[in-house]
Amino acid sequence: MSARQPDPADRIELVERPPSAQEAASVYAQVGGDPTFRRLVETFYARIERDPLLRPLFPPDLSEGKENQFLFLTQFFGGPPRYTAKRGHPRLRARHLAFPIGRREAETWLGHMLAAIDEVGIPEPARAQMRNYFAYTARFLQNREP
Repeated sequence: MSARQPDPADRIELVERPPSAQEAASVYAQVGGDPTFRRLVETFYARIERDPLLRPLFPPDLSEGKENQFLFLTQFFGGPPRYTAKRGHPRLRARHLAFPIGRREAETWLGHMLAAIDEVGIPEPARAQMRNYFAYTARFLQNREP
């Protein structure tokens, strides 16, 4: 009998809270700042571009979304507050309500983000903190029944 492989859906169910502000703030410096977050966003979006489920949820030109995600993630994880300066309060849930995000979409998105974290080579403990945040966020942004 083969062991069951971990599923991103399992991670969504296990995460009950986002990381604290103190936990998140330390990540930016741990991973090397802007260059690492740029690579993470580029790696993630390269996966989105090839995904038949998620790609239709994004605009044809991904450049603005990439920049917004970069600004948000760097700020959230302890970098400069450039996202707020450009776009105001993140309002993540409100900004995503227009997109049908069910369990399948959330799991797929999470799988791509977790793979991007691994591909970029985010070190521990930042890796665990980021995975926790993204698992929480994937669940939080669901706005449709499975």
